[in-house]
Amino acid sequence: MSGPFSPALLEFIVDRVEVGIFAVDRDCHIVLWNRFMALHSQQSEATVLGRNLFDCFPELPRKWLERKIESVFILKNYAFTSWEQRPFLFRFQHNRPITGGVDAMRQNCTFLPQKGSSGEVELVCVTLVDFTDTAMFQTQLTAAITELEKEKRAQQELIGKLEDTQNQLIQSEKLAAVGQLAAGVAHEINNPIGFVNSNLASLERYLRDLFSLLAIYEKAEPRLAELALLASIQEAKAAIDYAFLREDSSALIVESREGLNRVKRIVQDLKAFARIDESSLQLADLHNCLDSTLAVLASDLRDKAEIVREYAALPLIECMPAQLNQVFMNLLTNAQQAIVERGRITLRTGCEGNMVWAEIGDSGIGIPAANLTRIFEPFFTTKAVGAGQGLGLSVAYSIIARHQGRIEVSCAAGQGAVFRIWLPVQRQAADGS
Repeated sequence: MSGPFSPALLEFIVDRVEVGIFAVDRDCHIVLWNRFMALHSQQSEATVLGRNLFDCFPELPRKWLERKIESVFILKNYAFTSWEQRPFLFRFQHNRPITGGVDAMRQNCTFLPQKGSSGEVELVCVTLVDFTDTAMFQTQLTAAITELEKEKRAQQELIGKLEDTQNQLIQSEKLAAVGQLAAGVAHEINNPIGFVNSNLASLERYLRDLFSLLAIYEKAEPRLAELALLASIQEAKAAIDYAFLREDSSALIVESREGLNRVKRIVQDLKAFARIDESSLQLADLHNCLDSTLAVLASDLRDKAEIVREYAALPLIECMPAQLNQVFMNLLTNAQQAIVERGRITLRTGCEGNMVWAEIGDSGIGIPAANLTRIFEPFFTTKAVGAGQGLGLSVAYSIIARHQGRIEVSCAAGQGAVFRIWLPVQRQAADGS
């Protein structure tokens, strides 16, 4: 029985190992060709044994490879070549089905001297190791590092400009908000004005018919005893549906008044939201800020999301309401845009110690984990070019920081996002004030 290291076992290992192994003599005639080499070169052992290596594979870098093999014979020491200096020796196809991957198998090659009993090198054995996975990973890593460095430089430039342009950015965002306000207010005012005008037109027609009936009554006053005239009066009343007219006229007046009250409430909400003349700290109800912002955005939110309010009892807080309204508007706008078809936006509030919090959550598409660390950066946006400035969240962050508060965000891709704003009930005095 053969021992554990029998020639048969060694031959099996050489032939089955997932490494290319071949050997050549000093004239570069092939004397060993394992299964890996046969499989990838599509040249069987029987085809190549005894033949010159370069006759079998004329595409090999002959001059370089002859010098490499000869150096092993002369120096009697091994030599090595890496895929990073020479991507491959044999142009073998790799089996990684990755779009945009490498064009051929990347190989590390070792040239080993096989010495005879006299110590002279008789053969050079070459091992060829497939390093394609490592090469592809290294290429991707290098590209990623380059892109990160590029983004880092761009970010540093933007941060350098932020201090000088902060006021302009806030003003720019306010102007964008004013445009959205104008569109929303016009939409909300046009609706009630439209049905008020329609109701008034109906009322005008009803009154005209009513006066026609009264004219007949005026003619009939001297001759009320005539049955023919009485029948005419009754016919006229039936033609105009006098009973309905009398009831609906009252309802139209009620609806008209309701429409005008809606106009009044919209204007009041707009004034509460804008508070253009209020730039100093004052005590305010956080719920009023949320509700007035919701009223201004009602036309955008109505068809996109169900609004759920879960308010807790809150104390009045020291703040600048107009700036908080701007924060809530930015967050609500983002929440509405994150919802693909129709969903839900939930507003919650609470109080812990000397801090109150307001939370705006949506059932939208969520925020990718890769973007979470960048959402408060100025100019960062995932929207198409021209669809957003990337300032909304950075401005909101700046406003809350000036209020000595903080913003927290939690989300899961495809499950919506939740922004929670923490604000002190009473701000601490700044140093030196």
